Amino acid sequence: MSNVVVVGSYVQDMAFNTEVFPSPGETRIGEFTTNPGGKGFNQAVACNRLDTQTTFIGAVGDDAFGKVASDFGAAEKINMALQVIPNQATAAAGIIVDKSAQNLIVVALGANTYLSQEHILEHQAVIQTADVLVCQAECNLESTTLALQIAKKANTTTILNTAPINEDMNESLISHADIITPNETEFVFLMKHLRNIEVPGDFWTQSDQEIHDFCCQAGTPLVVLTLGDKGCFVSHNPTLNLRLGQNESPYYRLAARKVKTVDTTGAGDAFNGALAAGLVKHPGN
Repeated sequence: MSNVVVVGSYVQDMAFNTEVFPSPGETRIGEFTTNPGGKGFNQAVACNRLDTQTTFIGAVGDDAFGKVASDFGAAEKINMALQVIPNQATAAAGIIVDKSAQNLIVVALGANTYLSQEHILEHQAVIQTADVLVCQAECNLESTTLALQIAKKANTTTILNTAPINEDMNESLISHADIITPNETEFVFLMKHLRNIEVPGDFWTQSDQEIHDFCCQAGTPLVVLTLGDKGCFVSHNPTLNLRLGQNESPYYRLAARKVKTVDTTGAGDAFNGALAAGLVKHPGN
């Protein structure tokens, strides 16, 4: 049994560090590293490193990067439930990071788009017995929806990290999520895409009540907006969140801790993994 199950993406990250981003047609010299990544796998690693037993369910190709995924997961002592997709490449991403730690990313999702519903059903028992299920929008959304449905029926707490921005995001995904965790741009997209609601691009500068009103229209019991160096905004929908006590505030902000920024790649994934671990370690809080 695992406390947390992550159904999501594995991506082999290929990172290039350079002083300045190259302009179109320009070549710049930099340094190269490659590491395991992908939103789902990053979240599983973050959660597991916080001493929370974690299972990762995902898809890879029958190639060298797929073996990297399996070996790295085993070294981390994550329970790896990988579906190997014949004739498909393991997902890969090209990441360019400049001297100010800003990044540009292109990702080819590869085998992630072929994660099957049959594979989810093979592992439904571990989803049903988990405390928390974490999903994103970076692999097959039909299989992701099925995982959320299984968890919801079993009263497993469901977190949907609505990233990356995905035009195929749909109401069924949202309706099975107890918690969604969009960042600023993802929240603006989500509200327009699913609710046809125009949220200002700088909505976080509005009053907390106004932000909370937007969040309540998302249709989930709990919205956690990640706002980078501005921390996060937490909004409980009082009509959907039955756990909210009468004397508890339905919305509040949490400040970000001050750290030296090295690379912002995966920051949101670390947050989601930590959130899942926190829900396991501090139930009811």
